[in-house]
Amino acid sequence: MICRVACLGVACVALFAQKYQGPAPPKPDIPYLLHASNLVETEVGEAQESKVKDDLLYTVRGATSTARTPLAEPIFIVDAQKLFPDRLSLYKMEVKNGQRQLRISAGRRGKGAKPIFLMVNKLQGSLYRVEVNEYLENGEYCLSPEGSNQVFCFTTY
Repeated sequence: MICRVACLGVACVALFAQKYQGPAPPKPDIPYLLHASNLVETEVGEAQESKVKDDLLYTVRGATSTARTPLAEPIFIVDAQKLFPDRLSLYKMEVKNGQRQLRISAGRRGKGAKPIFLMVNKLQGSLYRVEVNEYLENGEYCLSPEGSNQVFCFTTY
């Protein structure tokens, strides 16, 4: 009986310890959308920060991102050399005046963008899988590292 349990435990460990067999990101520190066996680079940019009343407004040029996905719960693969995938936040952006905008409330009013839940799993070495754990409506989105104005934008359609 003990031998069977031990064999089952070893089999489970072997099953979960398999190496990642999918495509590798060509550039480090950029999240790539996983589409079957293809990777689509997210649009890398810098959000311009401004203050509107008590809120912070982040603006990215252009009404839509060049990176597009039909997936409502996208998956990202990132080779994290300097980027910390567990410190990424995902936000839905609004399109106004031909630009994508994100408003973060500094007050307690509860208005403004709220981060969307992400799950981060280490695959091997510096390779990570970042999964959106909520259904995304069609629209413009950005991943951003905490404390940075750097953005990785994409569109769901």
